[in-house]
Amino acid sequence: MDAPGVDAPGAAGGGGTETGAGGPGGAGGAGVAGQGGLPTAAALAAAVRAVESGERSADSFFTARSPRAGGTGAAAGARKNGGVPAPAAGSQERAGQGGPASPAPEGAARPAQSDTRGNAQGGAPSSLQNGPQAHTHPTPNGDGPNRPAPVEHAAPHPATTADLAPGLDGVRQVLAAGGAPEALAGKTAETLGERAAEALREDPWQLLSVPGVRPEQADGFARALLGPACGPDDERRAQALVGWLLEQAALAGHSALEASALRAALAQRSVPDPDEALQTAIAEGAVLVFQDAIETPGARPAADDEDEEQPVRVLLGLDRFAMAEESVADGLARLLNTFEEPSDADGVASVGDEGSADDEGGAGDDEDGGDGGDRPDAGAPEPDADSPVRPVRQPSPAQWEAAATAAPSPSAAELIRAAARSGLVAHTGAEAARAEPAALIAAARALGLRACGATHTADGRARLSRQVAEATEAFADLAAAPGAPEDAAKAAVTLSGLLAGREGPGRDADGALALDVLVVLDAPQLDLETAAMLVESLTDGTRLVLSGDPGMLWSAGPGRLFADVLAARCCPQVASRTPDFGPVGELVSGIGIGELNQVEAPGKEVVIVPARDPGEAVHRTVQLVADSVPRAIGIPAEQTQVITVGHGGAAGTRALNAALKERLNPGPGRFGGFDPGDRVAYSPAPGRIVPGTVTGADAAGLHLECAGAPVVVPRERVGADTVRHGWAITAHQAVGTRWPAAVVVLPGDAAKGLTRAWVYTAFGRAERHLSVVQGVDQALPRAVAEIPAKERTTRLRTLLQLHTVQATADALAG
Repeated sequence: MDAPGVDAPGAAGGGGTETGAGGPGGAGGAGVAGQGGLPTAAALAAAVRAVESGERSADSFFTARSPRAGGTGAAAGARKNGGVPAPAAGSQERAGQGGPASPAPEGAARPAQSDTRGNAQGGAPSSLQNGPQAHTHPTPNGDGPNRPAPVEHAAPHPATTADLAPGLDGVRQVLAAGGAPEALAGKTAETLGERAAEALREDPWQLLSVPGVRPEQADGFARALLGPACGPDDERRAQALVGWLLEQAALAGHSALEASALRAALAQRSVPDPDEALQTAIAEGAVLVFQDAIETPGARPAADDEDEEQPVRVLLGLDRFAMAEESVADGLARLLNTFEEPSDADGVASVGDEGSADDEGGAGDDEDGGDGGDRPDAGAPEPDADSPVRPVRQPSPAQWEAAATAAPSPSAAELIRAAARSGLVAHTGAEAARAEPAALIAAARALGLRACGATHTADGRARLSRQVAEATEAFADLAAAPGAPEDAAKAAVTLSGLLAGREGPGRDADGALALDVLVVLDAPQLDLETAAMLVESLTDGTRLVLSGDPGMLWSAGPGRLFADVLAARCCPQVASRTPDFGPVGELVSGIGIGELNQVEAPGKEVVIVPARDPGEAVHRTVQLVADSVPRAIGIPAEQTQVITVGHGGAAGTRALNAALKERLNPGPGRFGGFDPGDRVAYSPAPGRIVPGTVTGADAAGLHLECAGAPVVVPRERVGADTVRHGWAITAHQAVGTRWPAAVVVLPGDAAKGLTRAWVYTAFGRAERHLSVVQGVDQALPRAVAEIPAKERTTRLRTLLQLHTVQATADALAG
């Protein structure tokens, strides 16, 4: 409900069915296909033992085929080379290989985030519940999420695919025959490819793969095309629903689903044989199967693993998310395993030695890729004279210790020491703690390392740049030629700009980022696919520091990378001891530990405004932004941000923005509902927004100013998916940005959607003043005390733990 571009009915979204608690019941639906139904946990364990003993091959469990599979599924092809043995208890296996898209080659860049991804935050996917569903694209039949597609034909459909017109005209022809709007033609062709028209004619339920289309709409489209032959037992429908449910799970943050949850969701959608549907999807490689050991708290390890069966849960997932999760785990393990702790014999020339820093041209002046006079790591090849590739630099322990001693705080010193000893470090802390990674960046640059910090927003980049500049002074004695202020400014980039090459040091001849140290702030916002691109872009020996506040809302895309890294305990962890100051900081810190405290606010830093109903909440909000906060606090309306729980409802972003526009910038909305001077939230990519202001419009599109830079949004993209009015936004849209004042609106119908993470994130967006328009009564303290962040089903923690166990075993064997 809190996703950018997601219209939630009212402000209170349903929680969704949980994805199962695991155990034998949860594991009973998954690992072996072709047995006339997914077996119980006991049958699964027996199958595993049969494979391990050699009685049967793993391939034999996947050779049975439904008539549609035809015995030639991609999953079968991946097992022809002798089969893949099932894992021992406690391990994990990709049980399904192959699939519609072949795995990307080692080291290849990850694909950009899919347009089907939104910013839904929470536990199990909302698709497992009845009722309205959030969507990030216009639905085929209007704006209402549950409006069904018409059954009657809008136009006669061709008898065969041979009668279809070529290209986009053919897509429009089939859509019209099925009663779907012509506006879907472009997205359909983009999603289904060159043969989109033929694919839809042969399998109408493929329309469900188009972003924004819902099952009831695809069913209506299929009825219009197939007539009496259409029914809920059609195998094509079941396969389309399997993929759709997993895509909806990804929108809710899951990288996989338990088999039992997926079976139940299929049954809820009137699929007569969910087990058969899952078997077919597995056999064709459309879905991959994984086994995770279930950890029982307080249980003792068995004396004999062969005699004691460990319970497992069986997960099903889409190939691209599985590949991204495995790529992240492999990449983080690579950074840990290829890192060599510095010794006194290693490192750049000692500080003060003739020719050390001077020859480099100043700390941070290394973007030309030269080796700067540094001695490469022991055993590393010397770079060619004409190649910009340079081995990762390695200061000596004495230099690192000197930097830690000069650090501006004990927590910053601890972080510097941790980064000196490990290729991967996790750092946790709230807003004030952001000064610590800034100190690490400044220290690393003073030591001659190529270091920068990446944030998710332009506002975060600006704040980090200021903090690095302030911290640089503390390390002035470490370098003979300390970096200039403009060099400190280059030390802060946005993550999207870094990966796209628009910001930062660029890439070396091998395609890796030309960095020795990379600090990623707001790490909870890292989704799997972005993280995979990032980790694959780092060369061996690079230090990666993930820094963030665990109490914040998680990423828009699937996964919970930062939480899984912390839970896996695979690397050093540094917890900041720097508190947030002031009444707002004190209030937010209490929320982080589950306490909603009354705080002293002599300067009206925190104000609670009661509201009896949503209409009054809107009225009070407009009054605060336009009058009370500017007059009493001295913060103008353009520096005050309104935050609410969803886009729909009587006090959602749409209603609030309409009221705020009428008061602050009235106008006819000549340019697609916008006028010059309107505040907007521009979404250049799913899950990410940039605050901006409308400056005008012409034939090229809507002109904006975002973070001081001009942006033109093409006319065809001006809409709820890309540009919204931005006086009021959701908490998820606000992550990574802070404003001098924030007004958080909590109407009565928002009570069911509140969690501690949501309240913590929303309240923490205020720097100097926070107003809370309160209409949820006791639901607010209850959410803070009792409702933590909703769980997500992921595999990264298990993958990281397996890498840690393997690395330990290799070290002992060596």
